[in-house]
This record gives sequence, C-alpha cells and structure tokens, in this order.
Amino acid sequence: MTTELALTFVAFFIFAGITLIGGILVATMRNIMHAALCMMLCFFGVSGIYIVLEAGFIAAVQVLIYIGAIAVLILFAVMLTRGLMSKTLAPENSQWIAGGAIALLLFLALAFVSVGTNWPVSPIQISGDLIPKIGTELMTTYVLPFEIASLLLLAALIGAIVIARE
Repeated sequence: MTTELALTFVAFFIFAGITLIGGILVATMRNIMHAALCMMLCFFGVSGIYIVLEAGFIAAVQVLIYIGAIAVLILFAVMLTRGLMSKTLAPENSQWIAGGAIALLLFLALAFVSVGTNWPVSPIQISGDLIPKIGTELMTTYVLPFEIASLLLLAALIGAIVIARE
C-alpha cells in the first residue's frame, strides 16, 4: 500500500468519524439549537468524504447548499419559533424502544443488501472537465426546477418571518 493510499484511508475514516459523531449528537441532543449545530458538523463530514472521493464540485455544493443555506434556514426557524415551543412542555416519548428496534431492523436489512450485492466497478475515465458541463446543464436544461426551488425556499423564509411577527 502506497503512502498516498494510506493517507486517503486515514482521511476517509476521520471524515466518516466526524459524520458519525455529528449524526449521533443530532439524534441525542435535548437542545434543538445544539442539535442543529451538530447537524452542520455532520454535513461538514460528508463534504470531507466527497473531497476524499475526488468529487470537489459535490463537496462545494454540500458546503454551500447544506451548510450555508439549509442549516442556516433551520437555525432561523428554530430561533423564530422558540417562543412558540417554550409555551408548551414537550411530551415524554414512550415509543423510543419500538423506534430503536425498527431502526435496528432497517440497518440490518440495508447491511444485508449492501454486503450481498455485487457492485460492479468500471475503470472508465471521464474525459474533460465536468464542472463547466454541470454548470451549463444547470443554467439551460434545469433552470426552471432550480428557480422553483429558490422560490420555495424564499416562500418558506417569508412564511417564517410572518409567523414570528404574529
């Protein structure tokens, strides 16, 4: 094993650990604000995994869209609705055992399928730079869905501001 390959494995496992720790913290935090910040840590770990896999564009999209937009939108929603949440006491969840059992069964089923499947790997090299091609497709073929998603996010933000002002 070459040094470069060993460093790639080490980087992958570091980012996978960051992602796993962030995900566990999101699920176990009692404070929703801290859970949202841990979710941003989890997204950062995923973007690091994309960098290790040499998918720089996807890593940049992960940072810009998920960490920069979605997580900040969730933080704003939490901050704007904090007054609504503090008025009622959170009920105790009595179904956590059933939820944990279902999650474990789902994990085992996915692990069985992923281990039992023959994943073909093709050594085809992609010619040319893909980032200009992706940009051209986003601004020509997929411009309408891109704009609709932007308008939906804007409507959600305006709705959160209207709810918070009432």
